[in-house]
Amino acid sequence: MEPYRVKSVEEIPFLTAEERKDAILKADFNPYKMMASTVTIDLLTDSGCSAMSTKQWSAMMLGDESYAGSASFERYQSAVQDITGYKYVLPTHQGRACEKVLFNALVTEGSVIVNNNHYDTTKTNIALNKGIALDIAMVTDDTVDFPGNMDIDKLKEVLAEKGEQIPLVMITATNNKMRGQPVSMANIKAASSVCKAHGVPFILDGCRFAENSWFIKERENGYGDMTPREIAKEMFSYADGCMISAKKDANSNIGGVLAMNSEDLYERCVPYVIATEGHTTYGGLSGRDLEAVAVGLYEVLDESYLRYRRANLKFFEEELIRQGVPGVFPAGGHAIFLNANKLCPKIPADEFPGLTFAGLLYMESGVRCCDLGRLAFGPDAPDLIRLAVPRRVYTTEHLKYVARMIAQVTEKNKDRKSGLIMTKSPPHLKHLTASFKMKEEL
Repeated sequence: MEPYRVKSVEEIPFLTAEERKDAILKADFNPYKMMASTVTIDLLTDSGCSAMSTKQWSAMMLGDESYAGSASFERYQSAVQDITGYKYVLPTHQGRACEKVLFNALVTEGSVIVNNNHYDTTKTNIALNKGIALDIAMVTDDTVDFPGNMDIDKLKEVLAEKGEQIPLVMITATNNKMRGQPVSMANIKAASSVCKAHGVPFILDGCRFAENSWFIKERENGYGDMTPREIAKEMFSYADGCMISAKKDANSNIGGVLAMNSEDLYERCVPYVIATEGHTTYGGLSGRDLEAVAVGLYEVLDESYLRYRRANLKFFEEELIRQGVPGVFPAGGHAIFLNANKLCPKIPADEFPGLTFAGLLYMESGVRCCDLGRLAFGPDAPDLIRLAVPRRVYTTEHLKYVARMIAQVTEKNKDRKSGLIMTKSPPHLKHLTASFKMKEEL
């Protein structure tokens, strides 16, 4: 059962089939270009679109909008320090701003940044600094307990060979590129130990740190009796610092956290925060937003909330399986991923079967989702469709509707042989900005 009751509701749009077709054509078949006013169920992302609590909304009324040294920053800083254990705290407007600040401070031409998996903006921010993003996730499948783990032997090998080129090592938990799959505490601890032996800073990308903590509690020996907050604190203790998008695991609409123990690293980051985000005590955020993040960081570690969050995704997964939908199961912490090649088996890979299916699903149902395959991660990536579930937003009836419509669209288009043609191909982040058209008329 949901550990909350609904206090306010928002009407959702219901468009006609003709209106939906017009909307997807205007968006060049790119779901990121669509207007939210044309979307019935929005599973594009879980970032920044979760439902905030009454405590968060009420805390926003305390917002101190002083330019420097606001009381809101003090509460934000106190929450971050309490939960992570890090001494130095810099606010930013979201997670990718943390990346930009940190990489501007540490990455130069030829630098190699090692991670279990870099997500799209992380990789782009490294590339914009002329660095190289190196993924060394374990090669495994999703049936193991921690498919998001880093390959520790590979980490040792890379540090031995390229140590002078590596200004930092990261680990992303949960592993966003690996479909939100968790990273074990043992893996985080082992990576930390290797980095310490080589004198290389180890940074935790903890955008979904609370979800990862819950997986550790559920699956890793020795953690079943610990609270999510205790587990999170231990996770952070093995790293020299962290980046967090408050738009994920702080249940806030905006905000980011960059925190560390090194005064030297803090001082190197400060000029970039001031130059691109704002003063060090607001970082591009209003006092109201700092208040919401401070409350959300605690709420997201509540055991009843995390149990519900996991059950919500599990229900969606089971409903899709019941409908016979080919997905990548078991699911991770924030999204369901579908196998586009099985949904559209006759559409060639170079005609974007995932994006094609996403467009067909929207036209049939008003459900917005996205392709996260070769467009986002290169030609060797599997063709996957992501259904990201915002926190505390959609009911089981909404999710049942989505599963039913996916099954319906799959059956209706199982013999479709043509997909999309790219008409505009930007150099970076194609899945967010490229344009497409149907190869054949609808």
